[in-house]
Amino acid sequence: MNINKKKWIIEADIPGMQAAMEEGWLTSEELVALYLERIGSHDPLLCSLLEINPEAMEIAKALDKERGETGSRGRLHGIPIMLKDNIDTGDKLHTSAGSLALANSYAAEDSTVAARLRAAGAVILGKTNMTEWANFMSGSMWAGYSSRGGLTLNPYGPGELFIGGSSSGSAAAVAANLGAAAIGTETSGSIISPASQTALVGIKPTMGLVSRAGIIPITNSQDTAGPMARTVTDAAILLGAIAGADERDEATAAGEKQAHRDYTPFLDASDLKQARIGIPRFYYKDLDEERLAVIERAIADLKKLGAAIIDPVELPCEQVDWDWLVLRYEFKKYLNDYLAKLDESVPVHSLQELIAFNERHAEAALKYGQGTLVWSEETSGTLMEPEYTDSLRRNKELAGLHGIDVALELHRLDALLFLGNEGGDDLAARAGYPVITVPGGYAEQGITSPGGYTTRGPLGISFIGTAFSEPTLIKLAYGYEQATKHRYPPSAFS
Repeated sequence: MNINKKKWIIEADIPGMQAAMEEGWLTSEELVALYLERIGSHDPLLCSLLEINPEAMEIAKALDKERGETGSRGRLHGIPIMLKDNIDTGDKLHTSAGSLALANSYAAEDSTVAARLRAAGAVILGKTNMTEWANFMSGSMWAGYSSRGGLTLNPYGPGELFIGGSSSGSAAAVAANLGAAAIGTETSGSIISPASQTALVGIKPTMGLVSRAGIIPITNSQDTAGPMARTVTDAAILLGAIAGADERDEATAAGEKQAHRDYTPFLDASDLKQARIGIPRFYYKDLDEERLAVIERAIADLKKLGAAIIDPVELPCEQVDWDWLVLRYEFKKYLNDYLAKLDESVPVHSLQELIAFNERHAEAALKYGQGTLVWSEETSGTLMEPEYTDSLRRNKELAGLHGIDVALELHRLDALLFLGNEGGDDLAARAGYPVITVPGGYAEQGITSPGGYTTRGPLGISFIGTAFSEPTLIKLAYGYEQATKHRYPPSAFS
């Protein structure tokens, strides 16, 4: 079989890679080598990866041998997957959240997410760059920047287009075909924003569906890991591999009966014909003409595909003035818990020590300052403050039970439709509800920021539902994706 594998790998999906390995004309070792070659050629510009797993080739060889002797473990056997740099791996990769303070920190063991990917046969290819401390360090920090890795660029317009954050490196690497797929994390928009900006599929799962054990935290109330991939199919495969209860994370007890080991049965394009989708017009009011055109085309396409469009839909929480107090108070508590367990060789074991370290290394570590870290350190770290408990209750009730859920129930909706991360991702994050974004088109013009970045380029559309509605959202996203096929690879990296 005469196949140019260097060309074939561009936009290859996980089922296609798996079929090639089963047919015998591709091995996991070759797959890793192909991606490593692309990383060497393209990542010096993008800065999407912080480091490559030095054991990746040996792991791939072992998985090839296992396939030949006992067969495949499943859909992820031999597939190279990248992890955001706040996800622990108990190997020769560091876990630093992009910080110089943790640049030499090795986790004692795998996070549950990493362990489940390994058990499924995935090859952990490397760690991706991210907005430092998941963009909870400074209010002026650029999305995609870390003191350890520099600034991640958007492959659709390096240095010109906004990348989104904080799972910026995961998005850029997958979009540029430097790996099969990646795992990002989200507290509020950190998967959905960069996925939307790079024509990817991103899933922010319901709180409690995926374990956070072994992930550097911002908050225990909103953090979750999720897939970032080039297709809905690949994202569904990844979600099935990492979802499920975990005794290391008590929040997953709520999702134990809701989790599916396999989300691919929900790849049903016909489901759109019976779907009811709400249009929350309030969240479109500040969109410029180009971005509004993208969401209007998506609405028209969904109508043509048979979905019932309820337009407009009002949410009771539209006028709420949200605060960020939950993040402020929980960050200190849960980061201190994480840092306290690190090896003695690591120079920081508390938020206070982290701030002091950054001050001592200000030239390298504080390009954008650390005002947010200081803001969080000013709290008690006990989570006993009344304004914290009030804010937490308010988030859950107003965004979820008396927000998203009211609209869904009143109009008997399957989902609400938003443009990328334009408002809906934060609502879902506060409520703990799922979001899936899928490529929705491209804006030729856009708003340019003071720093010179523009909002034009790829834009996703996002479906939001109630708790544990991932199966429904996957059906909707898959049906839309299959009918529209908006994704294409960035021209400079194809």
